[in-house]
Amino acid sequence: MDLSIIIVNYNVKEFLQNLIHSIYKAAQSLKLEIIVVDNASDDGSAEFIKENFPEIILIANNHNVGFSKANNQGLAIAKGEYLLLINPDTIVREDTFTEMIKFFEKNEEAGLAGCKILNPDGTLQLACRRAFPGPWTSFCKVTGLSTLFPKSRLFARYNLTYLDENKTYEVDAISGSFMMMIRKVYEEVGGFDEQFFMYGEDLDLCYRIQKAGYKVFYVHSTQIIHYKGESTRRSSLDETKIFYDAMHLFVKKHLSSSFLVEVILRSAIGFRKFFAFMGKRKLIIISIVLDFILFNLSLLAAEKIYQRLSDWTGFPEFNFPIIFTIPALIQIAASAFLGVYKKDSLSILRNFGAIAAGFFLLSSLTFFFKQFAYSRAVIIFTYVILFFILTGWRVILKLFFKVGVKDITITGRHALIVGTNSNAVKLAKKLKQKHPEYHSIIGLIGFTGKDIGKIIDDIEVIGTIENLVKVIREKKVGEVIFSSEELSYNQMMSIVASCQDENVEFKLVGTNMDFLVGKTSVSLLDNIPLIEIKYNISSPLLRFIKAAFDYGLALLALFFLYPFIYFITAIKGKKSEFSTFVLKVPQIFTGKVSFVGPQNSYSNGNLFLGKRGLTGLWYIEETEGADSEKLDIYYAKNQNIWLDLEILGKTLIKMWGR
Repeated sequence: MDLSIIIVNYNVKEFLQNLIHSIYKAAQSLKLEIIVVDNASDDGSAEFIKENFPEIILIANNHNVGFSKANNQGLAIAKGEYLLLINPDTIVREDTFTEMIKFFEKNEEAGLAGCKILNPDGTLQLACRRAFPGPWTSFCKVTGLSTLFPKSRLFARYNLTYLDENKTYEVDAISGSFMMMIRKVYEEVGGFDEQFFMYGEDLDLCYRIQKAGYKVFYVHSTQIIHYKGESTRRSSLDETKIFYDAMHLFVKKHLSSSFLVEVILRSAIGFRKFFAFMGKRKLIIISIVLDFILFNLSLLAAEKIYQRLSDWTGFPEFNFPIIFTIPALIQIAASAFLGVYKKDSLSILRNFGAIAAGFFLLSSLTFFFKQFAYSRAVIIFTYVILFFILTGWRVILKLFFKVGVKDITITGRHALIVGTNSNAVKLAKKLKQKHPEYHSIIGLIGFTGKDIGKIIDDIEVIGTIENLVKVIREKKVGEVIFSSEELSYNQMMSIVASCQDENVEFKLVGTNMDFLVGKTSVSLLDNIPLIEIKYNISSPLLRFIKAAFDYGLALLALFFLYPFIYFITAIKGKKSEFSTFVLKVPQIFTGKVSFVGPQNSYSNGNLFLGKRGLTGLWYIEETEGADSEKLDIYYAKNQNIWLDLEILGKTLIKMWGR
């Protein structure tokens, strides 16, 4: 056997088919075997291979075991003199295999090699030749020096961009999307380290092969095209987190002989992760910094105005650190609680509410901290100025620079419909035909990977509920509409919860969903109501009030009731419903339980429907199953402190009456 090709596949059936065809074209003169390891794809990949390529060796895993372990499964049964690990979202040239084998035959010191890898636009995929993430290399990458000076041998070591891509040379590492090795190297060094779920395993293998005395090469004489990230795009995996965790593992495993080296590398990786996180929230950071600066400028201006109008001498210098920090932070905290700061929008109406709340808070605090209550007139002047200045910068950015404006197309904002049945298609057509000014339907969301790519009455299925968040981000979706007949309430709530940070509106379609809504915006499409899903439990202000109520009441119960109930129960040796309830009060402080809430924690939706309750409507009504679920949804929609008190009161009456 000349060559064994191992392909690990996850939900990229169309790409896998193209790769297999290109492999057969490139291997006409070779005796080879193809081993496909499928990581529990739900797009029909395994069935497709069985039906169309019965000669291919298929390993069908019943769950996603990760890239490293799946490749090792293929390597363990491979029989070829040469072993090739290749990603399914690639296409090889007709000469790829023969050129790579010729290279190994001419270079006996080579243990592992990768070819030139191109992006779909023809540019070089930088990861196909790399250096190990040493201290200086990582520093240059993290600080951007490698990008600023791509031709510098000193700064651009990470992706070796100073080297000619049209030459062959030895490198530290190559990409895991195309790795060819000779059998004796595999038998000596082994396959991937399965501690790496995905990412980092290629670096680790390159490092171990070089430690064993072999060399790793980048070979320019042949090339492949790699449609990078197709598998991760169709999954719910957080690839950024997995990538940085893999880098930590590599550093810990191979580059931690020196404490200083480990600290530098871990710091570099940590900063990179931090900046990646902050980069997604740059509008929030800019808003907070601007609000902080402008608040203090307004305070300073108010001080000068009042000095001119009176004989007041101004703030004493020794209190400047407090005066020019604490009030501004209080205002920012009020804005944050009222949802002013968002990743991709600037809210002017919420900002008005935050200014009013900040004014009320600071005015109230002057009664308690009289040593800082120099002049309430200054607070009034400050907030008059703030009203115009905080609103003004937001209006300017939105009107003239289009910053913080939701993506609105000529035909309305981008919308998705979750569902693929006839009702979902009918709804999509109605929205397209009759309400294009409000809804720009860009596709359907299916339930398994098999659905992706299907065209149903000219409407494409562009994702699944598993990767909905990624579709929302990539397509800049502003509205998601549920076709209720295909989804359970649990599924709907889980989807809404998983997308609660994406700034999208969710709507239901149906005719018998009244229990889901109270005050909502309802649009009619003939006889089809579109009902906006909006729940009190997700309001930042109401969540804050509920948490304060929970912790305050729990503290009172813990000091004045819990000890007596505990000892009485210990003496009697049995628990009543009331004593059981009181003895569970300490669970409140774990942050996972509330006095009042749904009966069960939802796997993805507990943040949306509320924390699990010690009591709730489910206890008062003694319901189970679907009826209990409806009550949980009703509670989430209508939650407020008075409803919580009413439920607690009825709970105690019910417990004492038994």
